[in-house]
Amino acid sequence: QLQKDLEEVKELLTNATRKRVRDVLLAEKQKLELEIKNQPPPKPKDVAEEEKSSLGGYTVKINNYGWDQSDKFVKIYISLNGVQKLPAENVQVKFTERSFDLLVKNLNGKNYTMTFNNLLKPISVEGSSRKIKTDMVLVMCKKKQEEKWDCLTQVEKESKEKEKAAYDTTDPSEGLMNILKKMYAEGDDEMKRTINKAWVESREKQYKGDIPMDI
Repeated sequence: QLQKDLEEVKELLTNATRKRVRDVLLAEKQKLELEIKNQPPPKPKDVAEEEKSSLGGYTVKINNYGWDQSDKFVKIYISLNGVQKLPAENVQVKFTERSFDLLVKNLNGKNYTMTFNNLLKPISVEGSSRKIKTDMVLVMCKKKQEEKWDCLTQVEKESKEKEKAAYDTTDPSEGLMNILKKMYAEGDDEMKRTINKAWVESREKQYKGDIPMDI
């Protein structure tokens, strides 16, 4: 826009004959030239955005995976049909000591991502890698210490510990109640009806005195 203004001022200057008008136009010309000179260079387009726009399609978050481990590696298996047909540079994994990010670009018009944060134990960034197999990406996280992992992330571990604590109780009836609550929360309509019926019958027996109640 400034360049267009400058060109117009120059054109006016060539036609201007009166000194006062020429002085005003010259001052404006110098001002515009200075503005153009001091303009910041155009910002490079965000690389990720550029890649997205050039690839087209949209990004899909991967939620399904399998995993196992050896003494030295934790291995995560991600199924992606046709991934072996992509150029190798389209399958990227970035590792940190406690996380990894997988990005698969332009697979059948879509981009696929998977992020694991707070891995259970530290991994070696240099020793970790990925392998492209038929319809599958294998992410290999090299363990810093050769020890067994009970799960993949710290969050999973905490979740398991909370669940275990809910059932580890000295009161057997409380433990049973926790199990029934879990079954009710996760069950289908039939399961919920069954639990409700059993609960009602149990309460009725208590009221009739068939079952001694704790006071």
